[in-house]
Amino acid sequence: MDHATAFAAVPETVREFGFFIDGTWRDTAGRDTLLRSSPGYGRDVSRVTLCTRADLDEAVAAARAAFKRRVWSGIGGAERAAVLLRVARAIRARVEELAFWETLETGKPISQSRAEINDAAGHFEYCAGQAQSLSGETFNNHGDDMFGVVTREPVGVVGLINPWNFPFIVLAERLPYILASGNSVVVKPSEMTSATTLMCADILKESGLPDGVYNVVTGTGPEVGQAIAEHRDIDMVSFTGSTRTGEAVLKASAANFKKASLELGGKNPQIVFADADLEDAADGVAFGLCFNAGQCCVSGSRLVVEESVAERFKALVVEKLSKVKLGDCLDPETQLGAIVSEQHCDKILGYVDLGRQEGADVVCGGERVSVSGGRFVAPTLLAGVRNDMRVAREEIFGPVLCLMTFRTVEEALEIANDSPYGLAASIWTKDIDKALRVMRGVQAGRTWVNTTIAGGPGQPLGGFKQSGIGREGGRMGVEEYTEVKSVHIAIGKRTPWVK
Repeated sequence: MDHATAFAAVPETVREFGFFIDGTWRDTAGRDTLLRSSPGYGRDVSRVTLCTRADLDEAVAAARAAFKRRVWSGIGGAERAAVLLRVARAIRARVEELAFWETLETGKPISQSRAEINDAAGHFEYCAGQAQSLSGETFNNHGDDMFGVVTREPVGVVGLINPWNFPFIVLAERLPYILASGNSVVVKPSEMTSATTLMCADILKESGLPDGVYNVVTGTGPEVGQAIAEHRDIDMVSFTGSTRTGEAVLKASAANFKKASLELGGKNPQIVFADADLEDAADGVAFGLCFNAGQCCVSGSRLVVEESVAERFKALVVEKLSKVKLGDCLDPETQLGAIVSEQHCDKILGYVDLGRQEGADVVCGGERVSVSGGRFVAPTLLAGVRNDMRVAREEIFGPVLCLMTFRTVEEALEIANDSPYGLAASIWTKDIDKALRVMRGVQAGRTWVNTTIAGGPGQPLGGFKQSGIGREGGRMGVEEYTEVKSVHIAIGKRTPWVK
């Protein structure tokens, strides 16, 4: 079987995974396991270990020992950079394998998985540069008797809790930044989509990362995730997921006042003005809705359109959505993937029914589609939505779009900002003054103008309000995982206080 054929079809046997501590693989050894059925095919593809708190304690101890030995925290930025670059090359060399397993476990289209794996390699390449440029400050303004220095030091042991919807790219938006600044890490991927995070362990080890610096403990959120947030020997926790769970993580992290970085939920507006390129905007709205089947924290799920073009724009969006290719997740032409679980599928369709009850019109979609034995939801547009409806305020996390209208710039901003969330927003207009005005006024940590869900590793990401705290990515993403130390150095003989 050649390389291409090996990753072209659902495997006949289930792949078994242990967990990874201190540079070695650990067997399941009598622990409970979770069998993962592929959302796109309805067939079992992987089995992961459900680790215990004792396993987490062992992983944290290994990470702490590695940090104290300074095998990573104590080496130079150029040495860290060399390892991160080797990791990037190894990821690119294994892109087909990693993308294949990402698609099997998440249900996203293979084309999206490939793009995400390649983007992940880009984060490691970017952080190789950051590892060498991380610096502090000097203060030569204290006079002849004093010199000031500000240093940035690795925070220590980081607990990283990642979601099921973007296992590898979310890992890459955090892990290389954690490593660039010299920390050790214990990762808990979602129990539903653990494969690529575990596969990354071999890549890191083969690339020269010292044992104990990267550890993976698989398991459930209530068992392992909660234990990470509470653990007194973890110095910082990074969590990506729902706002409700993020609140619990933040409360638990107070056990030892650990630092926390949280990227949480969103109910993100797509603001479309009459002077926009409506064809481009409709295409962007369709992409923003269907990307990862709407199971995306920055999904553009609220469509806020200027009233004078609302009907025309609604027709353009419906036309775009009718052409979205839904089907076999391993087909490169497929654009809309599967829904992660039966429970989540029911939740999405329940919101569609709720929208009807609240008075919204289902313009298109709103039903389940069966393809290749998997579970899919057709892209759905709800019109006649008011911003006080639950479907407009709560995160549906599926391909369901809520249409509202406005007449003025002020009203557009009022609707966009009338939300407990502030994660992302997209603005569509060809008027640069208007674009800048709305960009400044919208409450969103990531804002796009005439595009959506775009960008690279150089800029930070994070949210306002209940969409999180802290920033990942970019230079700020490296600094997020450091502690700042302010040093004052006396020069010469001290002037006596006691005479």
